[in-house]
Amino acid sequence: MPPTGPLAGVRVIDLTTVVMGPYATQILGDMGADVIKVESPEGDVFRYAPPSRHRGMGASFMNLNRNKRSVVMDLKRPEERERLLEMVKTADVLAYNVRPQSMRKLGLDYESLRSLNPRLIYCGAYGFSEKGPYAGQPAFDDIIQAMSGIASLQGHNGGAGPAYVNTIIADKAAGLTAAYAIAMALYERERSGLGQAIEVPMFETIVSFLLLEHLAGETFVPPMDSMGYVRVLSPHRKPYKTRDGYIGLMPYTTAQWQRFFATAGETALAADPRVADSEERNRNINELYEHLVRIVATKTTAEWVALLEEADIPMAAVRTLDDLLEDPHLGALDFFHEVAHPTEGELRTVGIPVTFSRTPGSIRRLSPALGEHNGALAPESPSSWSDDEIRPKSY
Repeated sequence: MPPTGPLAGVRVIDLTTVVMGPYATQILGDMGADVIKVESPEGDVFRYAPPSRHRGMGASFMNLNRNKRSVVMDLKRPEERERLLEMVKTADVLAYNVRPQSMRKLGLDYESLRSLNPRLIYCGAYGFSEKGPYAGQPAFDDIIQAMSGIASLQGHNGGAGPAYVNTIIADKAAGLTAAYAIAMALYERERSGLGQAIEVPMFETIVSFLLLEHLAGETFVPPMDSMGYVRVLSPHRKPYKTRDGYIGLMPYTTAQWQRFFATAGETALAADPRVADSEERNRNINELYEHLVRIVATKTTAEWVALLEEADIPMAAVRTLDDLLEDPHLGALDFFHEVAHPTEGELRTVGIPVTFSRTPGSIRRLSPALGEHNGALAPESPSSWSDDEIRPKSY
């Protein structure tokens, strides 16, 4: 399919692996960019994360690498680096997530590439800023969750010690940040005509992400209170147990709290100053959540859904991952697509959540096999691949 989307015509050289970088470049690809994924002869390590039908085509890898072409280059070999440098001359973006010192060692640092292409947007997404003492340290999602305070907060209410969020949140939040940073740099380039280097460090990105609400009392100098957003850290803030399951419930405004207690037959609580005044409610939020625990346990999930829907109270029955596949809203949007992959057979893929009225994104190609596009890209580079090098890899 021809590229569509707001980034149609933009070419991205993607030197990223695992999750953070590939998520960012897939977003660019979904929005129309031509993303060329440059892989080592062994391939992106995430290719081998199970489950998979064939070695090197794991489910998570395929969910992060659609709308990309794959070429294999051993950048430790001078002739392979020369091929990459030829590609850089016509690229709009180069994204990488190895340590910057590795890029410098290969002669692929920004200063070296800027002389070849002054319009290049050069984005490094890695663990820690080059400006601080943690520069160059290895970083993975679990490490960043531990260092940033996420793991400590996640274990705050359970009493069993720190815990990780059950999704690779640091990788994905940093990937989103890299995608919007690249898009903004492309916009600025339209005004200045010049590229620039971008640094997206995971640690600082996630600390900034976390402290928007949790800086709390330390926002003020001197501090007015401790850190941590009290409502979120209440031990009773969790899905509430009904008579036969669980429900997510969140009265938020004064009117919603009062309607909830009135609907539940708790008229005295509906008129209580701890409910009627927002500042009092925030100070006593843990006690109010305790009342939710007590009250919600008296009815079934279906009974609460019917009552609270009529009262216009934010709520939802707790769903499993499997339930999402049958979600009526997602179904109406055709959010999950069944597609035929040329080597992996019938697959389900997730749709593009963002829509544009004039320039919508699209899924134009499915995740590539390792080196699948060496041959297709050979005519685009003055340094051709040999016959052996352009053959797609088989598994």
